Amino acid sequence: MRRFSAFLYVALLAGVSAAHAFDVPDVKYPDLAKAAASAEGFVPAGWKLEKQIAGDLNADGIADLVLVLRQTDPNNVISHDILGENPLDTNPRILAVAFGRASPSGFVLALENHTLIPRREVPTADDPLSERGGVVLEKGTLRIKLNYFTSAGGWSTSLTSHTFRWQNQRFELIGFDRRELMRNSGEEREVSINYSTARMSITTGNMESNKKTVSWRNLPRRPLLTIERIGNGVEFEPEK
Repeated sequence: MRRFSAFLYVALLAGVSAAHAFDVPDVKYPDLAKAAASAEGFVPAGWKLEKQIAGDLNADGIADLVLVLRQTDPNNVISHDILGENPLDTNPRILAVAFGRASPSGFVLALENHTLIPRREVPTADDPLSERGGVVLEKGTLRIKLNYFTSAGGWSTSLTSHTFRWQNQRFELIGFDRRELMRNSGEEREVSINYSTARMSITTGNMESNKKTVSWRNLPRRPLLTIERIGNGVEFEPEK
């Protein structure tokens, strides 16, 4: 079902671009500061601090920062004559993590990611961080929740969560969850993977019934993926 919805997403984007020349400008991402006294010190010119969360991610007892930065280039806000949000803000985001330090006080950049939170490129597709999506710190882990919903071009909707833990001097994917719903048929499917235990569950059912079918599977042991290996978090398909 997810591959089908991804195909519709790509097909819709291709149709939009071909028929209406809906061109999304290229972006040159800046290099963030390697250290700063506060969250604002990591925000480059032409960008804004969209979200800031504090919590201890590297278990040293010092609060760290998770930042979502978004570009503010007016050239990336596109007016069009097709379905969907108009004008569409296609300004991209950067997900950043800065570890707190005791002396000298301040923060040191630990992560700068441009791909996990996808850029908006289709007017009929919701912002992946809208409504159900978001960034959460929970028990020393970093969870990124991405919403997928289109008002035209497909029936599928989903919520995908990636859970990362700082270990082995990098952010590794330890959990993956995706809930999918086909709005026309009511078909539901949920995949949940614990990479630390190499176990996956698949739950299927229908929104009109309380009956659910759950199956479990052992996964082959592989090195854990880093956040840089995920790419687009909405389109990511876990290895099975």
